[in-house]
Amino acid sequence: MDENVVWHNYAVDKAQRSEQKRHKPCVLWFTGYSGSGKSTVAGALESALHQQGVHTYLLDGDNVRHGLCKDLGFSDGDRVENIRRVGELSKLMADAGLIVLTAFISPFQGERDMVRELLDDGEFIEVFLDTPLDVCEQRDPKGLYKKARAGEIKHFTGIDSDYQAPVNPEVTLDTSKNSLTQSVEQLVAHLKTKNIIG
Repeated sequence: MDENVVWHNYAVDKAQRSEQKRHKPCVLWFTGYSGSGKSTVAGALESALHQQGVHTYLLDGDNVRHGLCKDLGFSDGDRVENIRRVGELSKLMADAGLIVLTAFISPFQGERDMVRELLDDGEFIEVFLDTPLDVCEQRDPKGLYKKARAGEIKHFTGIDSDYQAPVNPEVTLDTSKNSLTQSVEQLVAHLKTKNIIG
């Protein structure tokens, strides 16, 4: 870090922003294979929270790669940098008092732990979409598994790139067994149990 770069403290802090919003900030980190339901569940949860007056923001893997991370590919190094950037952005949004929902494959435990360490205790909620790979591949909403099997896409998680399942996620969902409504209800219940929302 350059010695001329100095952290500036502000008059309004996270606690004051949270009090104004009437809920605590956190980052719900949705992880799982492509097609596991991350974006679908995160979007439905954001809609449910918005209806309750909760201030949220959804960061989706594809959307972020159109802007913030458009210079990155899908090598292991680029994937780590992608998540580092999203983690830092999520930290800023949590500091603003928001409930941040992120939908990223984020295949490596180390990168998810890196984001957890950026946040205060209890602010990182790892949501593991434990939908079986064969179900995700049958769904193949973007046709990516078909391309990966044909060798048209390299470094595709679950095919020729590893996915490290979360060791101890706060919430586990299997969208092959639970409906979208059930998944959202489980997440809302978790947020209430942790006193993040009322």
